Amino acid sequence: MTPGELQDDPNRAASEGPGFRRERPRHGVIGPFRGRQIITAFVAVLIVAVVLIAVTTPLGQIGATGPGDPRPTAYVLESPPAEGLRPGDVAPELAFTRDDGSAFQLVDLDGRPVRLEALQGRAVWINFWASWCPPCQAETPVLRQMAEQYADRGLTVIGISVQETSVDDVRAYAERYGLGYTVAADLQADVFRRYKVYALPTQFFIGSDGVISTVVQGPVDEARATEIVESILPAAVR
Repeated sequence: MTPGELQDDPNRAASEGPGFRRERPRHGVIGPFRGRQIITAFVAVLIVAVVLIAVTTPLGQIGATGPGDPRPTAYVLESPPAEGLRPGDVAPELAFTRDDGSAFQLVDLDGRPVRLEALQGRAVWINFWASWCPPCQAETPVLRQMAEQYADRGLTVIGISVQETSVDDVRAYAERYGLGYTVAADLQADVFRRYKVYALPTQFFIGSDGVISTVVQGPVDEARATEIVESILPAAVR
């Protein structure tokens, strides 16, 4: 540009003084964001997603499951005991003396004692569960149906809830889903430890002679529950 042109346009001359170079504004990959910022944000979202999946997935698979098996699995609460209860063992009573010498008696939600001794001659299905446990929730309709279907044929279902905040929480769950079978809250895990349970749900199917017939770590569907219950019903009603 010649000196004469600069004199004709003094404003332009002022803005484009010595050493001034006009540059085009820089744009990001997406709007104002640059590629590095987008990659950083994507990695952060991916990490959060992985953490959420890890904390909401049941820990481990229990029972006879295999590749492609769609059945829900149990929540593992602690390491399996060196020697747990097995089929052929006599089912421990639900009233006993603790290690510290104090007496314990499991009671239902109405405060009535729950004792296996009073159920002699009947088949018993003990279900350890928790209201916050997804696989326990999934099998709740099965327990409710089986309890109603087989009550007159000699089956008693006992749902023992563990790791709950209060009895009221357990009662609210039982009322919400219309659980007509015996439900008890084992808030201090006394029966949980006596039966050497380590995952939820865990099932103990007990014959009319008081001997454990089947132990299942994990939920059962209607077909499996029917098969087991039919095998432990009192002989007179089979």
